[in-house]
Amino acid sequence: MRELFRKEMESLESYTPGKPIEDVMREYGLTRVVKLASNENPLGPSPKAIEALKEELASIHIYPDPGVVELKAAIAKKHGVAPEQILCTNGGEAAIQMVSISMLNEGDEVVVGDPSFSLYDIGAQLMGATVRRIPLRPEDGNYDLEAMLEAVNEKTKIFYLCNPNNPTGTIVTKDNLKKVVERLPEDVVLFLDEAYFEFAQIYPEYPDGLDILKTRPRTIVLRTFAKVCGIAGLRVGYIVSTPDVITEVSKASTVFNVNRLAQRAALAALEDEEHIEKSVALARASLSRMMEYFNQRGWRYIKAAGNFIFVDVGTDTRKVYIDLQKEGVIVRPGFLWKWDNWLRISSGTMEETEILVEALDKVL
Repeated sequence: MRELFRKEMESLESYTPGKPIEDVMREYGLTRVVKLASNENPLGPSPKAIEALKEELASIHIYPDPGVVELKAAIAKKHGVAPEQILCTNGGEAAIQMVSISMLNEGDEVVVGDPSFSLYDIGAQLMGATVRRIPLRPEDGNYDLEAMLEAVNEKTKIFYLCNPNNPTGTIVTKDNLKKVVERLPEDVVLFLDEAYFEFAQIYPEYPDGLDILKTRPRTIVLRTFAKVCGIAGLRVGYIVSTPDVITEVSKASTVFNVNRLAQRAALAALEDEEHIEKSVALARASLSRMMEYFNQRGWRYIKAAGNFIFVDVGTDTRKVYIDLQKEGVIVRPGFLWKWDNWLRISSGTMEETEILVEALDKVL
């Protein structure tokens, strides 16, 4: 009998998101749970986005604009590019999947850091491509860019850089990214995932991927509204590239890729600079408090360039992860990425940050 599923599905592992608050409440009989696992915005959505949603609710019986014209125009104006260079998607992961579907064939290869955002791997594997995973440098958690570049060959189609990297929070600096661009073959797509761009741009050494796109056509830059804008639940992201790349990638899209409410909320959030500034400031304050605490405990951690931090707590985090849940705190355990003693912890409100500190004191 003919096989029902593609052969690639046999070894494909699905993405594991952060554990929902509701699950932890049910499992441990808790009435209060702090989720610091999914790099969400503890400040919540932009107030302007909330108002926009209220106004749009009465129109949800009407299909959304399939071209996302108004939002694309606003994004283009903000970044100084043409609307034809933008593709809005149902979250950043949809953009990654669409790039994989439209670009990768069986026998192609992609180069990724390990660990990094696992959807790069999943998208490539789904299309029958080979994933070349290059371990991060154990001494500092940075990409081993030399090894990644050495892994590039005539089969390489996409070179992925998550900047800042998830889960470590490290950045590829302007100087190092320049070296990558100089050595990467022109026919290889440089995919720059900048989901945490707004948090990292406060550092002078952090590069803007859109500057690379100006001189290197085979570049794709990903941004999202999920993090700093606080509308992760609505699923809106976008990629910026050359018009010809956007035209071809968009063919892999569903007809109504971004829903009506998401389009309206994203447009309002994009223009709410005050909320963006407050969100970045809160993340810095929360992470500063965490680093202060980690220093007191003598724990090693990696400088946080996103809205999360990666910390070595000195013991296997399988038990720590569960014990923290029992105390009403959800984090991401490092064993998911084979960094067994590490935790990835998202920024929170200052109250949530203190709850985290108290919980860590109890379980470690």
